[in-house]
Amino acid sequence: MTTTQTALRGPVRGEGGTADTAAPPRARRRRSGQWAAWAFLAPVVIYLVVFYAFPLYRNIELSVRDYTVRSFVQGDAPFVGLDNYVKIFQNPTFGPAILHTAVFTVVSIAFQFTIGMALAVFFHQNFRLSATLRALFLVPWLLPLIVSASTWSWMLNSDSGVVNAALEAVGLPGINWLTSPDWALTSVTIANIWIGIPFNLVILYSGLQNIPSELYEAAALDGANGWQKFWRITFPLLRPVSAITLLLGLVYTLKVFDIIWIMTRGGPGTSSTTLATWSYQLGFASTLPDFSPAAAVGNVLIVIALVFGIIYIRTQRKQDLA
Repeated sequence: MTTTQTALRGPVRGEGGTADTAAPPRARRRRSGQWAAWAFLAPVVIYLVVFYAFPLYRNIELSVRDYTVRSFVQGDAPFVGLDNYVKIFQNPTFGPAILHTAVFTVVSIAFQFTIGMALAVFFHQNFRLSATLRALFLVPWLLPLIVSASTWSWMLNSDSGVVNAALEAVGLPGINWLTSPDWALTSVTIANIWIGIPFNLVILYSGLQNIPSELYEAAALDGANGWQKFWRITFPLLRPVSAITLLLGLVYTLKVFDIIWIMTRGGPGTSSTTLATWSYQLGFASTLPDFSPAAAVGNVLIVIALVFGIIYIRTQRKQDLA
């Protein structure tokens, strides 16, 4: 066979057939790896679709139709567009609900984060019984919310609560914590702060563990006191952890329903009504439920949480690029 004929016929099979058969096994391995990757990814995709995407789609669909109990069963609700959103925006409860949600969320997050940070720095000293005391502080976080809310309802009871008993013991008048329009929102906020402190403590304490101790030793050699160490080392290096802690706290607090409903049911009147409790009241707490306005209120909560999530992502991106 001449050289020209060999070139025209292509590469000659060598021993073991390497030239002709090397590519197909490589392609098969690549396809096998792709199928394995999809197999591992499938449970996550299914979970997100079933428990997140479909409920979100369903909630949006509810909010743009006029659902009644009959149409909810039969599925023939008429399309009304944004009428349900206009309806809730014009409702006199919307203004107080937005205000109460903002106050409840901002005050809760501020105190939870501040107290959680203080406790995290305190327990970071690694003194004796530190682990035991830290475990005890996790109790509010481990208890079911219905138990915590019921306990606070008993403690703040106007007639038999231990809080009023303690106030009267020191000569102060008792307060109608749960039945006074001036105190109802304060009461549920205090309970929510108590429940949320352990979460902030755990996240911030884990963040402190990643700060090298050499930085504190160098600062001590430079004559820095405890407050200066905190502002110059601890707080700046905890910013990424603090940001995600605040974001998660915001999302959680926006949707708090159990505590408020068990303690005050959003009352008296609308004095402690938030968007979460108002959505439940519209959809489930009346003999003639308004499913569509309730879904619209829920979507407003989702949009608020989404806005803050986008702000967090953009902020983190700018910090990464800086």
